[in-house]
Order: sequence, then C-alpha cells, then structure tokens
Amino acid sequence: MPTERHDKLVRDRIPEIVSASGARPETRVADPVEFRALLRAKLVEEVYEFLEDENPAELADILEVVRALAVDLSTEPDELERMRKKKVTERGSYAERIVLLAVHS
Repeated sequence: MPTERHDKLVRDRIPEIVSASGARPETRVADPVEFRALLRAKLVEEVYEFLEDENPAELADILEVVRALAVDLSTEPDELERMRKKKVTERGSYAERIVLLAVHS
C-alpha cells in the first residue's frame, strides 16, 4: 500500500477515522510554537477551500480554526464573540453591503 504524506494539522478524530478505514495513520504532536504556525496555515487552507466553492461547510471549518487560534492566544471563544459583538455595536456589521468608494477631505 502506498504512503500518502500530508504533514499538516488535522482534527483530533482524523487518526481514528483513518484507522477505521483500514489504513494506518502516522502522527505526532506539535509543540506550542509549531502548533500556532500550523493553525495559521490551516486557516489559510480553509479560506482558500471556501473561496473555491463557497460551501458553508468550509465556513464551519474556518470557525473551528479561529476558535482554536483564540484558545491558543489565551482568548476563550466566548470572549472572541464578545469582541465581535462590541465591534458590531461600534462599527457595524456587513448587513447593509456598503462599499466605500472614496473619502474626500
């Protein structure tokens, strides 16, 4: 059976799922510095996947990576949501689809 190299961060249950398929996963645990870098790379990967097909499931993947990054930065997801709501209150959301064309002084 050929070996397929990945060398990327995966969700916690992926090794279990791979094993259940009859394949043998080879894994290791990232150190904290590498973990942050891998999360950043995973965020870019997931954003590109969303941009390719605009599948809402990819947005869920992006959110999971964002939540993991928040925790890695010692910010609980609830605190991240509080920050998001504060910005909506102060600066608005994107609901009105406003495009800023220019600012004249």
